[in-house]
Amino acid sequence: MKTTLKLMTVLFVTLLLSCGGKEEKKKESISYGKKEAPVKVEAPKETGVPASKRIDLTSKGVGPIKSVTLGAEVDQKMVAHGADVYKKMCTACHRADKKFIGPAPTGILERRTPEWVMNMILNPEQMVKEDPLAKELLMEFNGSPMANQGLTEEDARAVLEYFRTLK
Repeated sequence: MKTTLKLMTVLFVTLLLSCGGKEEKKKESISYGKKEAPVKVEAPKETGVPASKRIDLTSKGVGPIKSVTLGAEVDQKMVAHGADVYKKMCTACHRADKKFIGPAPTGILERRTPEWVMNMILNPEQMVKEDPLAKELLMEFNGSPMANQGLTEEDARAVLEYFRTLK
């Protein structure tokens, strides 16, 4: 009985030691004259504020639009054209006043520059690849990228004018 108990104890201890896992310790290497790679420190992002609600009135985005001049008065003819384009091309993913597959455009010009909005409309693929805010919006909206509708600059400008009327 004692022999069996000793044998069982030895087997149990051996089993515990063999299953414990092997920790590999990295040896610190000594290198002379070798500089460490600089560490890139990113500016802290605003926490708690989703990208769709964040205000950024400095970025113009990535794309063909470098400058947009908005008139003091809203061009109603352009608004009508923009509303038509929006209804035909954008309502599959956007609702004017609420979050849907994509963000709601109501009040967009209070949060983004006109150039950023037009570049997002005209150049969504490159914006999502290169613009930090567009990347965050993509993640906020479950990775659903905005489809390039192939709009002309005139159509995009009309949609932008329509967005000015959404309050």
